[in-house]
Amino acid sequence: MPRGDKSAYTAKQKRQARHIAEGYEERGVPHDEAEARGWATVNKETGGGNLSGSGRGKPDTHVSSSRGGRAHKSGSPEQRSAAARKGWDTRRARERAARHA
Repeated sequence: MPRGDKSAYTAKQKRQARHIAEGYEERGVPHDEAEARGWATVNKETGGGNLSGSGRGKPDTHVSSSRGGRAHKSGSPEQRSAAARKGWDTRRARERAARHA
């Protein structure tokens, strides 16, 4: 099988790769790069092509999509909680100031 041949992938994997690539293209990534990232993500999550026979597919991990676009290592849980409280206090103060102005 030549490199780049997608015949070993399921319809679901092809659909996932296409959907991921479309998301990258919407954010301004060139088509070829978006397609490569889509397939890389599918490979990482599903372990590559799964059309090898009954019961021989690998379980999906969803390791790449579990973060959901959140920044990686953006502070400890305590720091994030403190930042959320600070933001909430700021919004409340501005809302009060706007009401009394």
